Amino acid sequence: MKVPSLDLPKLDLAKLEMPRLGLAFFRRRLFFRAVFVLLIAATLGLALAVLQDEKERSYQNYQSSFKKTQSEILARLRHPAGQLALLNPQHGAEVGLGASAGLTPLLLPFGSLDFDDPFKAQQAIDSAGCAVQFAGGSNACAAIGSNPYAGGFVYLAGSFDSVALLGRDKGQLDLQGIHRAKVTLSLRGNTTTWIAPLELQERDGGVAGNALVGRWAGFLEADTLAQGALLIRESRPVREFRGWVWQSAACVDAATAAVDCPRRAFFSIRLPAEALREAIWRKPQVAWPPADLQEIRVAMQVSGSAGVVFDTDAPRMAGPAALNELSQSLLPGETLQIKRLSGRHAFDASALTLRNQSDTQEQISPWVRRIVSVLPVDTQVPPLKAVDRVATPVGNFETTLSGDVRAVERSISIVATRLLWLVGAMLAAIVLAWALIEIGLIRRVTQLAKRAAAVSYNVNAPALENRLAALDVSDLRGKDELGILAGGLSDLMQRVKDDISREHVRANQEREMWHAVGHEIMSPLQSLMVLHGKEGDASHRYVQRMQQAVKVLYGQASPSEAIAKADVVAGLLDLDAFLTQIAGNAHFAGIEKVIYERSAQAAPLLVKADEFALEDVVTHILSNAQRHRLADTPITLSVTQESTHAVLRIHNQGQPIPLDLLPGIFDYGVSGSKTNADDVSQPHRGQGLFVVKTYMSKMGGAVEALNTTDGVAFLLRLNLA
Repeated sequence: MKVPSLDLPKLDLAKLEMPRLGLAFFRRRLFFRAVFVLLIAATLGLALAVLQDEKERSYQNYQSSFKKTQSEILARLRHPAGQLALLNPQHGAEVGLGASAGLTPLLLPFGSLDFDDPFKAQQAIDSAGCAVQFAGGSNACAAIGSNPYAGGFVYLAGSFDSVALLGRDKGQLDLQGIHRAKVTLSLRGNTTTWIAPLELQERDGGVAGNALVGRWAGFLEADTLAQGALLIRESRPVREFRGWVWQSAACVDAATAAVDCPRRAFFSIRLPAEALREAIWRKPQVAWPPADLQEIRVAMQVSGSAGVVFDTDAPRMAGPAALNELSQSLLPGETLQIKRLSGRHAFDASALTLRNQSDTQEQISPWVRRIVSVLPVDTQVPPLKAVDRVATPVGNFETTLSGDVRAVERSISIVATRLLWLVGAMLAAIVLAWALIEIGLIRRVTQLAKRAAAVSYNVNAPALENRLAALDVSDLRGKDELGILAGGLSDLMQRVKDDISREHVRANQEREMWHAVGHEIMSPLQSLMVLHGKEGDASHRYVQRMQQAVKVLYGQASPSEAIAKADVVAGLLDLDAFLTQIAGNAHFAGIEKVIYERSAQAAPLLVKADEFALEDVVTHILSNAQRHRLADTPITLSVTQESTHAVLRIHNQGQPIPLDLLPGIFDYGVSGSKTNADDVSQPHRGQGLFVVKTYMSKMGGAVEALNTTDGVAFLLRLNLA
């Protein structure tokens, strides 16, 4: 048998008297939460301890690292390559990769270049690092000496790879099939170009190991024809143009032994610069190096029968060392300041400041930087500063190396910021595990324990069904251990709920039956009280006793089910005579001014209806109209006849039925909006119109309520006999 559902009140723990739970109830929850709090604290503590230790070690190593940086920078500046960068501070911004129109001469840390000796010349440019590297392994260095009185010359030296060089025979004018160099010097608005064919020399002991030795004979470009491929007869080489070339006997590729394999050739050329020489001898005090050194351009191109062998306008792969490269030797926070003290250096005398910019673009979390700054350390680093002098052929320079201990904190903050995601991931994993245990286990255990404790504590309280039967733990079901336990408890509680539901259903059925009987008896008893209302009437006392007894039963329950089960037998009824009687006797029921408006035809109107059931229907509607009509206005009854139905219309003047109430006005429990003063003692349960609808349906008729312009009308449709 299926037990009807019963809407029991939900268990409200706040309204229940709760037992005093001891520490044991919270012990395991406190233990789990303390474990996770300790894990979070340990993770943060470990991260802070590592940062503090790293900060301590960095402070201890900072002074020794500062001294190492100082030694390294001084060693580099005192080396010829460092002095080359020191004497040419503008070089760092001028030299770049890619193709370029010529070379800019650099100021050498030597008085002059011994261009006639291949070993000395090559050693000088290698130690100074002034060569520009080109693709294919070739290189070239354009420079001037630091001693102006060695002659105003521009030196051009370097090396390239080529097959065996072919020289010019004595008196040969056609240069098409031999190797020749085209050298261009642009100086102070004048450009001088030399065509220098190669003239091979006898090998001597000084150049042992070279396959050949050649001399570049420099002819002015004006002394040649056909773009330098043909010399003009009786032209003479420039005496001040001096150049040599030495080609090795070994192949560039050691595994190749072919006769025409490429071999390394080293060249060294001294170019006459008349403008520089004139400036040296004219002025009483020489300004050296020239102020316009940056504007001088030197270019060289070596050609042979197979085409161009070497060209300084080719794309560059690397340039000479520059002062800016010293910043790579600086540690974070260190600053190098270079200042010229004395000498005849013609460049800008303002100090040059270098810093390590490697970490300036690194992202640092502000609060990580703040944490690192407040971490306590035992080591205290004083301000670091070292001043030294570097002597060069053209003057002395002062270097000042400064250290900033705050850079240690910045470096640690950069590393800490990089590892921040790792610490965050560890904390997130701990918090996630805590949340899963808290939500999936502890919260469910707490809910189950509180509900069970509340019901157990209140099991002997009044209204047990509101305590025990309302306990619901079905939401805690699951496949785990706690879910199975909650499921078992839920099944046991469901059995208790079913028993309580059956008891409630049985009790409600009894109350509703008694209430229905009492309600139906009360209507005729009300009329009897009017008919026998006199105190001297012997029936008055007994009717009053019957009414009092029914009232006791009337307040027990709703009559909806009893009314629905009532038996109604439809017979033949003269509706005209029936309404005449109702209108004439309405005042006995306390309903005044009920008027029956008879139609013009006075013939009987037979319908299918139960006289007593129809009387209850009309009485309920008249009672409803009595409560809601305007004072001293009549209630009119009228009948119209249709093809198969007779329509009884009951109309009263008053407020219309609210539109939201109109569709369900015949449902059980729906009551009107207002009660008149003369029947306030009688509660309205909203069952009168429910009786109307039920009885009309059992008689095969229908009822309808509608709003009119001045009130409300009820239409009863009955089948004609």
